[in-house]
Amino acid sequence: MKWLVDGYNVIRRDAELRGHEENSLEAGRSALLAAVAGAARRTGDQFTVVFDGARRDTAPGAGGQVQVVFSRPPQTADDVLRVMAVKGGAGTVVASSDRAVRDAARRAGAVAVSAEDFVAALREAAPHDTGRDDDEDDDDRVERRGGNPRRLSRDERAARRALERLRGRR
Repeated sequence: MKWLVDGYNVIRRDAELRGHEENSLEAGRSALLAAVAGAARRTGDQFTVVFDGARRDTAPGAGGQVQVVFSRPPQTADDVLRVMAVKGGAGTVVASSDRAVRDAARRAGAVAVSAEDFVAALREAAPHDTGRDDDEDDDDRVERRGGNPRRLSRDERAARRALERLRGRR
């Protein structure tokens, strides 16, 4: 599986990573890359972390399974992620809370997960019982016509499967 990660979007959606970034941008990037490298080793998946701006004095990526990409102005990381999602298509998971990036990923046949869910899955690397039944649905979901109204959408089920893989619960 190929993961595309919206670097700064993920960092700024997590208190711990944001704390590292408050020390320096480099510290924030390094903390995220360390977490992603652990997931890459554990799952065997390929990760590409995309950041805005030109590469500065940044340590090289975490190895063969983690690639770091910096957008080149005037392009943004979001622009790069949308293009990469289209090229990746099915079998690609995009981690971002940016609605335009997630919508573009879904249109390309990729799976989209929020930055918050991505970080939570990184932190829950070992399997354990959360006490929540996976068949529970949130009551605030919009009901769709046809089919079982309690069943998650295809996109939601695909996102859950990707996150479970990241957690190590395949």
